[in-house]
Amino acid sequence: MNAGPDPEVPFRQTGWLGLRARLFHLYFLLRRPMTLGVRGLIYDRASNSVFLIRHTYVPGWQLPGGGVEVGETLVEALARELAEEGNIALAAPPVLKSMHFNRRASNRDHVGLYLIEAFSQTAPKLPDHEIAEADFFPLDRLPEETTPATLRRIAEVFQGGQTSAYW
Repeated sequence: MNAGPDPEVPFRQTGWLGLRARLFHLYFLLRRPMTLGVRGLIYDRASNSVFLIRHTYVPGWQLPGGGVEVGETLVEALARELAEEGNIALAAPPVLKSMHFNRRASNRDHVGLYLIEAFSQTAPKLPDHEIAEADFFPLDRLPEETTPATLRRIAEVFQGGQTSAYW
């Protein structure tokens, strides 16, 4: 698929300036590396429920998601994680609701939270080596073991709570 000429070409630095820019980028990557993750708040309007997962290696019910791999966009990572953790496919672009600093994970981790209302689930998610359980839960009957961060994100989106900068 050819989208035509790249409009960014006139803004690319070449020669010494381009090399210098790439060297600075490498320096900052080594000096201040950052990790990036995504989480999906999958909402089924018909049942007023959200999709949660329980991992085999950490306690509590939480929103599906994971790390953004090199060369991957946030939405690509989200689509991959939803397929892996819930057999869920996006039917429309997700909506970025917020970005959070996840200082509990590390001093360099950030997480993007997306709201997904247009999706399909190809099959119920069966337990595997990573996911112990996965299911939809009504907003008024979330599992008792839902993580505090998950409860905060749900409240921010559905109850108009103030969005925290922290996960």
